[in-house]
Amino acid sequence: MKQRFTASVLLCAAMACPSAWAEKTADMQFRGTLIAPPPCTLNDDGIIDVDFGDRVGINKVDGVNYRQTISYRIRCEPGIGKWDMLLSLTGTAATFDEAAVQTNRRSLGIRIYQNAQPFKVGSALPVDPAKPPVLEAVPIGKPGEALTEGAFEAAATLRADYQ
Repeated sequence: MKQRFTASVLLCAAMACPSAWAEKTADMQFRGTLIAPPPCTLNDDGIIDVDFGDRVGINKVDGVNYRQTISYRIRCEPGIGKWDMLLSLTGTAATFDEAAVQTNRRSLGIRIYQNAQPFKVGSALPVDPAKPPVLEAVPIGKPGEALTEGAFEAAATLRADYQ
C-alpha cells in the first residue's frame, strides 16, 4: 500500500510540473531578399541570319567548305551579383548528325559548332555573357547519299537562360 501511495504522489507531482518533462523548443525565422537577374537580350531580339549564298556546290558540301561564323550578341544590363547562364540550341536535328539542324532538303543538314566543337541540337552549355562562345555553321550531307540541286533552308532557336 505504501508503494502505491508513493507512486501516486510521484505521478501527481509530475503532472503538476509539466514543464519539467516538456521538450525544449526554439522559434525559427528565415529572411532573405529575392532579386531578378538583369535583363538580357540575344542579338537585340532579332533574327540571326546565316546566308550561305546561291552558289553552294553540291559536290563541295563536305562539312568543311562553306563554314561560316554565326554573328550574335548577348547583352545584359549591369546587375548585382554573378549569374550563371546557359546557351541552348533547339530545333530538329538531322537524323544523320545530332549536331546538325535538318534542312528542308532530306540529305542536307547544317552542323553547328561552339568553340570548334560540335554543338548538339537540344543541348545547353554554360557561358559567360561577357565572353560568349564562337558559333559556326557549315552545310553537311548525309553520308552515302547524293545531294540534289535546289534552294535550302533550316531553322533553329538559340536561347540564353539564367540558371
